[in-house]
Amino acid sequence: MTFEQIISDLKNKVYHPVYFLMGEEPYFIDEISNYIAGNVLTEAEKEFNQTILYGRDIDVDTIISEAKRFPMMANYQVVIIKEAQTIKNIEGLERYIGNPLKSTILVICYKYKKLDGRKKFTKDIGKAGVVFESGKLYENKVHSWINNYLSAQGYKINPPALLMLTEYLGTDLGTITNELEKLMVNLPNGSTINEEHIETNIGISKEFNRFELQKAIGIRNVLKANQIINHFAANPTGNPVVLTISSLYSYFNKLVLFHKIVDKSRNNVASILKINPYFVNEYEVAARNFHPVKIMHVISDIREYDLRSKGVGNASTPGSELIKELVFKILH
Repeated sequence: MTFEQIISDLKNKVYHPVYFLMGEEPYFIDEISNYIAGNVLTEAEKEFNQTILYGRDIDVDTIISEAKRFPMMANYQVVIIKEAQTIKNIEGLERYIGNPLKSTILVICYKYKKLDGRKKFTKDIGKAGVVFESGKLYENKVHSWINNYLSAQGYKINPPALLMLTEYLGTDLGTITNELEKLMVNLPNGSTINEEHIETNIGISKEFNRFELQKAIGIRNVLKANQIINHFAANPTGNPVVLTISSLYSYFNKLVLFHKIVDKSRNNVASILKINPYFVNEYEVAARNFHPVKIMHVISDIREYDLRSKGVGNASTPGSELIKELVFKILH
């Protein structure tokens, strides 16, 4: 089942005896388990019928013992197992999974790992209840997720602000959600979030960030590019060298792909490069400034400086100086 299907069922009071929530993205696992913890039972019922246990403190026998209890003065009891990935021999639960109590809602939060879908244990859980895999979202999917999340709360975000967020916060939905909450607390409902809002409330500079560095390089604005990398050098904690190099590598790989596209219509380019159509014009300009042979030299330089930033063939040059050297090579 998908996240949306599970939440929809829960809102409609369609409950399953077992929820096995697993995968690399903890956000969706937490959202489902928190919804069950907060909404299945009334506050009065929770006192005797809701149990939250942690994998590091228990074993499989403890889970089965808790799950086999009957509810007191309620239709259901809820048993939530957090950090279940730390439990040894989790497949020992098959003794219970084969015949679970209909009055127990057992929620197993198995973060950062997943079961082998080919095994009988996994298939049996699917027959008894719900198996949900919470996978990491790729950057282009995170953009859509943020737009949908904000829309549901009554907000919008413009493309540059959206790119600023994902460039600096990555794809961890928990971190992104926390920062979006800060924004929404400080902005009236119905607002469109822009770069100034991001800079004021989250602390990401709208002028000196990796996206603006790419843009300055793409239009060969040497002054602006140097201002940005000097800002990075003065603020190394917020601008790690490894992320700057990774960002440049991704950018020039997209330029390689741009040159290969036959149909350069706006929507087609956006689809192939997995970018917002708003930014297609910037890639068109950059492609005119960087022909394919030059781009291949740039990518070679980026790989070299990536290795040097990790200590390969570099004994003493600091990361900030490496970035300055790399950007100089790219622009000259």
